[in-house]
Amino acid sequence: MRLLRSLENLPADLRHGAVTIGNFDGVHLGHARLVERLLMQARELRGPAIVFTFDPHPVRLLRPESAPPPLTWTDRKAQLLDELGVTAVIAYPTDEALLQLSPEEFFQQIVEQKLAVRGMVEGPNFFFGRGRAGRIDTLGRLCDAAGIALEIVQPVVVGTEFVSSSRVREAIQAGGVDLARQLLTRPYRLRGMVTHGAGRGGKIGFPTANLAAIDTLLPAHGVYAARAISNAGNWPAAVNIGPNPSFGEQALKVEIHLIGFSGSLYGQPLEVDFLSRLRSIHPFDSIEALKAQLTRDVAAAGEIAQRELEEDEDAVG
Repeated sequence: MRLLRSLENLPADLRHGAVTIGNFDGVHLGHARLVERLLMQARELRGPAIVFTFDPHPVRLLRPESAPPPLTWTDRKAQLLDELGVTAVIAYPTDEALLQLSPEEFFQQIVEQKLAVRGMVEGPNFFFGRGRAGRIDTLGRLCDAAGIALEIVQPVVVGTEFVSSSRVREAIQAGGVDLARQLLTRPYRLRGMVTHGAGRGGKIGFPTANLAAIDTLLPAHGVYAARAISNAGNWPAAVNIGPNPSFGEQALKVEIHLIGFSGSLYGQPLEVDFLSRLRSIHPFDSIEALKAQLTRDVAAAGEIAQRELEEDEDAVG
């Protein structure tokens, strides 16, 4: 799979195929269904299966004050789409010139001229062009006139609600990483850089990596079972997000205890997959009570991470 950030000098083998256009934030089950149909259409057309997305999300330019934190960064999004089988991801640089294109101009310049599209796959709530003026019926009319096949894919329902990036975001903001796992193609992941902390965890037998410079949505305060991905390898982990009330600290911290790991990660990047929420954060009457709870947290996190690993191995095998 290739990740491109421009349509200039687009390789010939990425033209004349099937394309789906959208933000694909998080890469959830609804996106996976779109890609499934995209791959089928690409095979029928004997062309590439292309995902065209935007970097950054258009709302960051149009309404930056109301732009929510993203669920994925571009390289991670491309990795998840690669796992679904797409030929290439085009992360088109969003600028004012792009946002000022009318639906007809966007279709003509991007879809027809640059990509030479022969087939498209979109959901029923697709919008495009200046002011989101273009709707799915607009796209249908333009595709008919251009001789481009258009397939409209209905949203995925989990429980009683549609799967959407907004629903995933709401779940994560509420600490519902378990629900997010059901809605996403992979567990929710964030990334950051390991920085120096107060060192209290190490003094009581539970050293932690303090994460900063996080550029995606942070789950609600709580303790989570997770998997940490570092330069030193992958490790089961227990994650604390929030203050440290037992020590009288109210500042927000993201602290990751890598189970079984010894060594330093300071100054290194670290990614974290959230597997399950274990509990809320509350103060403890003594250090011994805190250590006893941390022991239970680490044991639970280890069991969940091991079960996740076994399920992944079963899926591959």
